[in-house]
Amino acid sequence: MNDSLFISQSNSIDISNSCLYCSYNVLTNLLEKFGLVVKHSKTEIFHFNRSHGVFNPPPLNLSPLEENILLSSNTWKYPGFIFDRKLTFHQHVDFYMNKAISMVTCMKLLGNSSRGINPLQKRLLYRSCILLIALYRFQLWFYNHAPIAYHMKILNKMQRHAVIWILGAFKTSPSYGVKAIAGLIPIKLHFQKLGGRSQL
Repeated sequence: MNDSLFISQSNSIDISNSCLYCSYNVLTNLLEKFGLVVKHSKTEIFHFNRSHGVFNPPPLNLSPLEENILLSSNTWKYPGFIFDRKLTFHQHVDFYMNKAISMVTCMKLLGNSSRGINPLQKRLLYRSCILLIALYRFQLWFYNHAPIAYHMKILNKMQRHAVIWILGAFKTSPSYGVKAIAGLIPIKLHFQKLGGRSQL
């Protein structure tokens, strides 16, 4: 068995930890009866929290099971998604934005020779490869009344890198001007367009 998940909801971390321990203990005993072994070293614990202050959750004590104490992690990685405790998705956006910028940097090699690709081909590569990585699962954090100022700042930086590469413009060129010449709409408007389509 792989990728099991326990969810506990409570106003108290101690009550939540006790529920998780009981569920974990029951599952471990059941699997041992079937001759299966639970790898405790691969077990992770993660707490969501809505408080504005510093949040230091207590560890989950598995000593009755003759195992180590599980410490809570700051992020939870689930196939393709990176969750943080307050569901701001800053780490998720940072991860995919860095991948997109790295791809822009690598694609600069395609235009370094005397017969490099033209701006139309660069724009096509940006829209079909780089933009899809940067916008991966944006529906998680782009919705009505969600705070997206941080996300837009990071993604505008990525789009500016791409537009400078597409046009071969100076780094000091105005953002809106080079985006208009390259035929790319601002990233926020692109999000609104895709968000409306995904809701339909």
